[in-house]
Amino acid sequence: MKFIIVGSIRNVRTFAVGGRIRELRRIQKAYGFARWRKRKGIAKVVLSDGSIVLAELHWYEASGIGKKEIKLKQILSE
Repeated sequence: MKFIIVGSIRNVRTFAVGGRIRELRRIQKAYGFARWRKRKGIAKVVLSDGSIVLAELHWYEASGIGKKEIKLKQILSE
């Protein structure tokens, strides 16, 4: 599902670091070696149909590299 983040991501939380990330090798191969974290947060997003919803997002993040592969996991309110 395509979406655009509107505003900032709130309630950011880290729930996996380093070897606890299932896809760590793939992430390192694609973006480089770093201290990778899998994080989640809540943000308003605009969906492909134009509606604005509150959603839970997950992504991988490393210092100096930034956020990669932001995924919409759950729509919280419409």
